[in-house]
Amino acid sequence: MDPLLEYKLAMTRRHFFSRTATGLGAAALASCMNPSIFASDVASEGGRETFGVMPAMHHAPKAKRVIWLFMADGPSQLDLWDYKPKLGEYFDKDLPESVRNGQRITTMTSGQTRFPVAPSMFKFSQHGQSGAWISELLPEMATVADDISIIKSMNTDAINHDPAITFMTTGSEISGRPSLGAWLSYGIGSPNQDLPSFVVLISRLASGGMNQALFSRMWASGFLPTKHAGVSMRSSGDPVLYLSNPPGVSGGIRRQMLDGLGELNQERLADVGDPEIAARIAQYEMAYRMQTSVPELADISKEPKHVLEMYGPEVTQPGSFAYNCLLARRLAERGVRFTQVFLRGWDHHGSLPGQIRQLTKVADQPCAALIKDLKQRGMLEDTLLVWGGEFGRTVYSQGTLTKDNYGRDHHPRNFTMWMAGGGVKGGLVHGETDDFSYNITEKPVHVHDLNATILHLLGINHEKLTYRAQGRDFRLTDVHGKIVTDILA
Repeated sequence: MDPLLEYKLAMTRRHFFSRTATGLGAAALASCMNPSIFASDVASEGGRETFGVMPAMHHAPKAKRVIWLFMADGPSQLDLWDYKPKLGEYFDKDLPESVRNGQRITTMTSGQTRFPVAPSMFKFSQHGQSGAWISELLPEMATVADDISIIKSMNTDAINHDPAITFMTTGSEISGRPSLGAWLSYGIGSPNQDLPSFVVLISRLASGGMNQALFSRMWASGFLPTKHAGVSMRSSGDPVLYLSNPPGVSGGIRRQMLDGLGELNQERLADVGDPEIAARIAQYEMAYRMQTSVPELADISKEPKHVLEMYGPEVTQPGSFAYNCLLARRLAERGVRFTQVFLRGWDHHGSLPGQIRQLTKVADQPCAALIKDLKQRGMLEDTLLVWGGEFGRTVYSQGTLTKDNYGRDHHPRNFTMWMAGGGVKGGLVHGETDDFSYNITEKPVHVHDLNATILHLLGINHEKLTYRAQGRDFRLTDVHGKIVTDILA
């Protein structure tokens, strides 16, 4: 654009906003302080109210909130959920080319001279009304088989960790797009104005696994206003950075400072109309309210003994996966719309049997406890739980294969996730894979389909929740996504 023309346009916008300072500035500030203040009257009918930009849900929601237990680094479906009894006959035999059919593999195994089949060394048994086959590594999850819908036919486009996790969390392999939690915060917001609508809990590194990096852009707001980004809570010190007042600053002084800063920001907002100023005002106010709400949230000392015991011995250790699962329930109770709990360590390229044993000891009991805890509180019916990673693992061994040791490479063609509560059928197994857990044979579910289904359960039409950026309308599912109706209750 011509610099002179751009300058004239900027002056025109500034002139407009300065003339409407009283109305626009006050409205923007008021909407930050209380997002529901301008909600349509329709929004309150039939439990379809929102606290975001949508005046009302597109349809009646089944779920009010989401807890995503993100098993980062790709858990092996073959050793946990996808039972393949015939593989024993193929031990150490080359994977038939008719199965792989020239499909791409990673550079980590592309140099292998052969691809020997590695059957799981773990026993499986059937559980629940669906007769779901579940590994001996997950004895606690086996007890809640009737509460979960196991999706064996998940598939994705990405074959390496960073683009795959980015794709799963934002709907795009290219970084910079808003995450699912940010879309929910933007679209329907949260009824609790004292806590963020999107919270991220990163569990401390568990023994027995290889860990990939997690980046804050995976829970970022992308081109949406920054107030919709996920807030990551820490396991030591202040749960949120800079939550405590610095030495010599009382709560009253901080309130006065925020009031003065708010007045200056409001003047600037009225002058230039930058929506990021409104977002900053809202963030400062949220931080002030969180000084009271977050310490109370993180204090689990008043939880009943039987509840703590249900989550396991690590529940009292801040930052543990068990603690974070309990914290996720407490966030759900307080109306937080989207909580994402990360557990890394599933990248088992070698020595899988020993490493996955250690990791499932950390993951199994808290996952099952969260389901039971929500259920006994009457919250499971409107809380959607999602469990899974960014892709699966290969049936062929990476590296040396023996009867009691093997590794598995990345496998995007099919992997397993489960969902529970929030309008999802319990006791269901959806989809199927071939005898090698290499290709999907029935009812494939793509990442876009998963996201479309999650939005649907929250009362959102995934095709209608859009945001215009860079000259076009964007949405979480891009131009794809089909609702997985078979798993809906």
